[in-house]
Amino acid sequence: MRDMHGVLVLDKPAGLTSHDCVARIRRLFRVRKVGHAGTLDPDVTGVLPICLGQATRIIEYLQELPKAYEVVMQLGSSTTTEDASGEVVEETTVDAEAITEERVRSLMRDFLGDISQVPPMYSAVKVNGKRLYQLARQGHVVEREPRSVTIYDLSLKGITCTPHVQLRFYCRCSKGTYIRTLCVDLGAALGYPAHMTWLKRVESGSFQLQQAVQLEEIEQLHSQGGDLSRLLIPIDEALSFMPRVEVPPARKTAVLNGLPTALAVGAAEEGSLIRLYAGEQLLGIHRVLHGPKGLYAKPVKVFHF
Repeated sequence: MRDMHGVLVLDKPAGLTSHDCVARIRRLFRVRKVGHAGTLDPDVTGVLPICLGQATRIIEYLQELPKAYEVVMQLGSSTTTEDASGEVVEETTVDAEAITEERVRSLMRDFLGDISQVPPMYSAVKVNGKRLYQLARQGHVVEREPRSVTIYDLSLKGITCTPHVQLRFYCRCSKGTYIRTLCVDLGAALGYPAHMTWLKRVESGSFQLQQAVQLEEIEQLHSQGGDLSRLLIPIDEALSFMPRVEVPPARKTAVLNGLPTALAVGAAEEGSLIRLYAGEQLLGIHRVLHGPKGLYAKPVKVFHF
């Protein structure tokens, strides 16, 4: 297998798990180390960052970044899974005339900022060592601790009333936000049971849907003997959300050997993570600390390419 390092921004198709996508990419790129940076349910499509080679070492940072979604929710019915894949557990008639854009937009403003969510039973959250979805499949419902998440943007895109009342909206949120649960909570605030019917991730950190590649494109390029590495975003570009700090070329070997290195006053904020460079070469991810002689960079990840 070849050395190939970087991030592939995949437009995940419906019907495949995130693990399925990783397996396909591993086979096509012939790279042993492959992992994704943020699970998408099988029915969900959109941006799935897949890290190859040494880029697998930055998954933990990419996963922490905000995500954005285009969503369709339906009023008047709730399901066991909070989305369209579950069994309907409650139905009621919706007064479509009362679901106005003004009312919905006003309500959505109340959901901006830090909110509390109770994880759905059909989720991977563990309670007493067991995944909630495992308990749900056994017919058990257990008490779940609410979690704090952050909604940065919630924008209504449209309302349709036939054959069902559905709201289409954009949501940019923190890691760990359950959009299914957000739909249920929005419906409850409007006075109706609700569930999510469609979801597409359009942003993951700085990765956008517009730059995402279809699996079919990758397979076609592979069959033609094309250079798949050109589809990868370099590691340093994928980490562009971290400040860039340069050290003198004379410190390059010491840094690559895992030694800390002094930083100039004001080079970066104490406690922050930075990208450390010698010229144009990314040396690693470092934590900025303050010692007796001032600021210095302590290695967290060192990259040997």
